[in-house]
Amino acid sequence: MTTVAAPGISTTAFALRRLYFVRFAFALVWALVMIPLAKHLNPLTATLLVIYPLFDVAAAIVDARASRATGSPVLLYVNVAISLLAAAGLAVGAASGIPAVLRVWGAWAVVAGLIQLIVGVTRRRMGGQWPMIISGGISVLAGGSFIAGASADNPVLTNAVGYAIPGAIFFLIAAIRLGRTAKGN
Repeated sequence: MTTVAAPGISTTAFALRRLYFVRFAFALVWALVMIPLAKHLNPLTATLLVIYPLFDVAAAIVDARASRATGSPVLLYVNVAISLLAAAGLAVGAASGIPAVLRVWGAWAVVAGLIQLIVGVTRRRMGGQWPMIISGGISVLAGGSFIAGASADNPVLTNAVGYAIPGAIFFLIAAIRLGRTAKGN
């Protein structure tokens, strides 16, 4: 029975490994572009903020399709819906200012983090998921801090944007750790 499951797991691990490397690169480049721009909310920063959850939508769809053989993709499709709502909320929130953006970004980080944590726990047998579990938990905590930071006297986007860097690192670690599973070992 494990020999039947192994090809599905190794195929899923291979696809997730590629996806995690892409997510690492995207998050790192996005953060490096965004951090110097995050001092002011303008149409460019608003656009970049909206792009991030839209990329998450695409990644969740790829993930859901790749992992059908190893589990239910329902939570990934929930993440698609949450990230679409976040993108719309960020577009609307950008017109109201940084506090609104931080509240939307924070709420999205909390919910998406919970989903990432739960999906990681359900994929533990695949290997390479502890970075995703830890990242999901950190996202929940960070999201709460972004929501709280929205009430500061002079709220800034820098911390919210900077949170993409640890996320990128966790995707890189998970991709590396999935290497053995992806090879079918």
